[in-house]
Amino acid sequence: MSAALFTHVERLFPICRSITGPGLRETLDYIGREIPLSRHEVPTGARVLDWEVPEEWAPRGATLSTLGGRKVLDFADSNLHLLQYSLPFDGVVPIAELQRHLHSLPDQPDLIPYRTAYFSRTWGLSLPHRLRETLTDSAYRVRIDASLRPGSLSYGECVLHGEERGEVLVSAHCCHPSLANDNLSGIAVAIEWAKAIAARQRRRFTWRFLFAPGTIGAICWLARNPDARARIRHGVVLACVGDGGPFHWKRTRRGDTATDRIAAHVLRHDDPANALIPFDPWGYDERQYNSPGFDLPVGRLSRALHGQFPEYHTSADNLDLVRPEHLSRSLRVLRAMEAVIEEDAQYRNTQPYGEPQLGRRGLYDATGFDRMALLWVLNGSDGEASLLDIAERAGLPFDEVQKAARAAQAAGLLVPINTAGSA
Repeated sequence: MSAALFTHVERLFPICRSITGPGLRETLDYIGREIPLSRHEVPTGARVLDWEVPEEWAPRGATLSTLGGRKVLDFADSNLHLLQYSLPFDGVVPIAELQRHLHSLPDQPDLIPYRTAYFSRTWGLSLPHRLRETLTDSAYRVRIDASLRPGSLSYGECVLHGEERGEVLVSAHCCHPSLANDNLSGIAVAIEWAKAIAARQRRRFTWRFLFAPGTIGAICWLARNPDARARIRHGVVLACVGDGGPFHWKRTRRGDTATDRIAAHVLRHDDPANALIPFDPWGYDERQYNSPGFDLPVGRLSRALHGQFPEYHTSADNLDLVRPEHLSRSLRVLRAMEAVIEEDAQYRNTQPYGEPQLGRRGLYDATGFDRMALLWVLNGSDGEASLLDIAERAGLPFDEVQKAARAAQAAGLLVPINTAGSA
């Protein structure tokens, strides 16, 4: 599993993605070869909520050269060198004017910054600040081969249908170029999570995996899904889940949804260093799903926080930052959340008067579950408390309580009331 997760990151890393264009479609093509994916195209100029779909951008190359022909930088070496949505340009530029179109990081002089100009009509290049300081000639030649013309915005959905009404939304942005943690870790984990859920013998809810460019892609999806509020029961935005830091769950706008409770439970039992952070209207696409008109129960799972790790939006967010074991652990945490979402339920103890005799039912010395978990399940199963309620009262992980409940049900000591649980 770890190897498969990292392979996705490796294969997608070289592609120059953006909010539209060939790199985005190439990324969706790859995802579609791994899991069933429905593709959607939203044409340039379409009104989506308060926004308008921009023109489609197609970068092909960019160089900065001396007038003698020596290349100073080349898009072929790193697609971060080109400002996202840069206009095409070909000409000799005086150094003073050139400097106004260059982007660098004085505090991180060896790194290339990732910069965008989605809704500005300009051209630009990014480079290490140390290289920028060597530009002492009076003029340089800039060549930017790119097109900006009417087209469409692309996004993809993998929908795995369940037995009950309601959906779980899993959202991963797929608009950044070669940024391994910020962009590709979420895509890789979402692909493998979708495969695991597709393999479930039973799905309670419909699971919808959305791969869309950040902000404008989520807005397009919301514009095309005005009934989302009625459908979505739980949701997770995935971003920055490939580094080795503790997990951070960013709460939903309401802050106390069933999704928030499930995430808090899972992360608490995973590692005390994990943290819950309050909602704020910034970050990734959780801010679109939590806009007041939709107010969806969608939180965000991250390890490193956006803008708060030194590699963020730079060339240092590369294949050395993301490790297979970190991706795998992120998937394990999400699968633990999945187990609560799918399997939390209420039961009634069939022998509620006194503690039932476990020995003659083969449960007293049985292996495969914790005896205290079994006692808690029997005591808590009054037809009202869910397994998650019992797990939290007992201070035990959900999976321990669930295993005990299965054993008790098999022995005839529990009968299910319904599967509403924490949903």
